[in-house]
Amino acid sequence: MDTKLLNIALADDDEDDRMLFSEAIDEIGIRTKLSLFKHGQELMDYLTLPNIVLPNLIFLDLNMPIKNGLQCLKEIRENPDLKDLCIAIYSTSSSEKDVEETFLNGANIYLNKPNNFVKLQASVERVLQLNWQYHTSNLNKDTFLFRI
Repeated sequence: MDTKLLNIALADDDEDDRMLFSEAIDEIGIRTKLSLFKHGQELMDYLTLPNIVLPNLIFLDLNMPIKNGLQCLKEIRENPDLKDLCIAIYSTSSSEKDVEETFLNGANIYLNKPNNFVKLQASVERVLQLNWQYHTSNLNKDTFLFRI
């Protein structure tokens, strides 16, 4: 992800979480364009529009109404035009079942939502600085669950 401007999408039904994520992105030293979506269906509708610039990275909350994060993940991985997108699961859930299920369905990384703004900012910055070639070609459970 060594582009000049990172195109990032966040799908999260919690307005406060979207606002905090947006503020964290604004305060880190990486040039980004952030698109925010209130639920998974809104994200999927956007991703399938003609002539859009696809995101370099999608942060997906798991527990959303209408279409949840796991449904989006599966749909993205099944779509030939979207299947190579980098996806970070971004959830309050730390259940082993959720981690395992998202790993098996092709998410690139699993990030628990930090409980304060400073940790959120540090986590997002670290995720954006990852070597995504490594996180897409050598997926393994040890590097999947992201901890800060």
